[in-house]
Amino acid sequence: MPTLVCVPITVRSIESALGDAREAEMRGADLVEYRVDEFFGGDDAEGEQIVGLVADSPLPCIVTCRSSEEGGAYDGDDDARVSLYERLGTAEHPPAYIDVELATYTRSANIRRKIDLAVEHPKQLRDVHTRLILSMHDFGGRPPDLTRRLAAAYAEPAASVVKVAYRARSIRDNLELFEILRDAQKPTIALGMGEFGLMSRVLAPKFGGFLTFASLRAEGVTAPGQPTIDELLNLYRFRSIGRDTKVYGVIGWPVAHSMSPLVHNAGFEAVGHDGVYLPMPVAADENDAEASRVSFDATVGAMLADESIGMLGASITIPFKEIARSARLPGVCGTDFNEDVAEIGAANTINAEWATAEGHAYVSASLSNTDSVAISGLLADELERIAGATIGIIGAGGVALAAAYAATTRGGNVMIFNRTLSRAQKLVEHTNRPRVSGDRPGGSFRGEAHAAALSQLPESRCEVLINCTPVGMSGGPDPDGLSIPIPDMTNIGPDTVFFDTVYNPIETPMLRAARERGCRTIDGVQMFVRQAAAQFELWTGKPAPVELFDRLVREALGTRH
Repeated sequence: MPTLVCVPITVRSIESALGDAREAEMRGADLVEYRVDEFFGGDDAEGEQIVGLVADSPLPCIVTCRSSEEGGAYDGDDDARVSLYERLGTAEHPPAYIDVELATYTRSANIRRKIDLAVEHPKQLRDVHTRLILSMHDFGGRPPDLTRRLAAAYAEPAASVVKVAYRARSIRDNLELFEILRDAQKPTIALGMGEFGLMSRVLAPKFGGFLTFASLRAEGVTAPGQPTIDELLNLYRFRSIGRDTKVYGVIGWPVAHSMSPLVHNAGFEAVGHDGVYLPMPVAADENDAEASRVSFDATVGAMLADESIGMLGASITIPFKEIARSARLPGVCGTDFNEDVAEIGAANTINAEWATAEGHAYVSASLSNTDSVAISGLLADELERIAGATIGIIGAGGVALAAAYAATTRGGNVMIFNRTLSRAQKLVEHTNRPRVSGDRPGGSFRGEAHAAALSQLPESRCEVLINCTPVGMSGGPDPDGLSIPIPDMTNIGPDTVFFDTVYNPIETPMLRAARERGCRTIDGVQMFVRQAAAQFELWTGKPAPVELFDRLVREALGTRH
């Protein structure tokens, strides 16, 4: 049976709930959940209105009156709530399911008897009847007695469906949720709440989950981490996910803003690749590089090594690009680094492959850097020749490393400008050191890198200036700032190229100032699309739909702004 999509609706008025249910039907939901715990206070008249709501529902429905003990709004006594369930189950038009907490159901024999009565009325020769979902929720994290609770729920004869939902503390928590679905004794819902649990919601069909929840709109979520139904069905292509679907993602902290799921999922659909691409947040501590490295290694290793997930690739973003260079992934048989990663000291792409030897399956991973590929290609498009050109790079992080490598490898001379001069000097030493591949890559001479204080930037003479800092980025530390002080610069003209690696917004303050001075520009969308296309081709073996990527990102960013 395909995994169902259920839209939860918080009932505050019968009219608005029915309107939301009709919209959920239009958007492709299979059923709705009426959350009546804010509406129902124990009054008979309220109960009668809920019976009418169910009778008029355009879709099959679940009725839930969630107790405050498990994150709901109902704080009345059990008897009134159980009487509501009994009334619904014996109504002319009962709901498809009622959701009752396991703790409530097992509280007393009288409660169990009344709830069982509500779900056993097919004995009265009616074709339509209500079934019972026994649920358990923990907004703090994984319940320590989860195994015992699951066994108790499965053992209840009246339970048609078992539901478990708890706050995921890392994306590794999804692995246990998937194991619960694989080993389920009855139809089961197993979901992780919060941003770390999104994977459990999207990949439910891969593991035979009974249903997943998606909100009608972003502000209407009934549990943290719920995607909207449009995101679930259109962005993540939920209906196309099956047991053999390959999994990819973007690894970083944070990653909610990333455009990568938009382009890669659309690309998979365009070329007929059975894959889904997800945000994969991995917690990092900006004040503790070692803790961030341990978090990266443990999480990525666990995800890649679980064969049932089928994770075959990932993008790596801030702050893990440099950490990935020294990755030690437990459970992964071998980790290789291509020449670019070895020379740059940073990686932004993982490609994994499963193989079998002596009857045992194992996974290996290779890391590469498509940032340098993108930068090199864009520079080649704008300059008659990179060799001999002077290229200024602002910043000293992972993207700056890739830019310096791309430019010097093709013979460009690089100036590294950074607020902290010692960091610029460290990047210069790294770029100028002897390379594994020799000093004449691609048959051209190798350029050199030099360091300079940021204060020297206005007097510099560069054919290209590349911003590799987050200055000017929406949601960044200085969204209105100028990463390059263009108004103060005297040595620029119409042939000077200003290149911003920030893609949100499309026109950063720096690019706007450059265009006002009549200079040429390369925006961050071009950079993003080029590097994403290189990743896509690595994972799928097919040409990337570059024009589609570019259009989708520009449309999405244009809508945001």
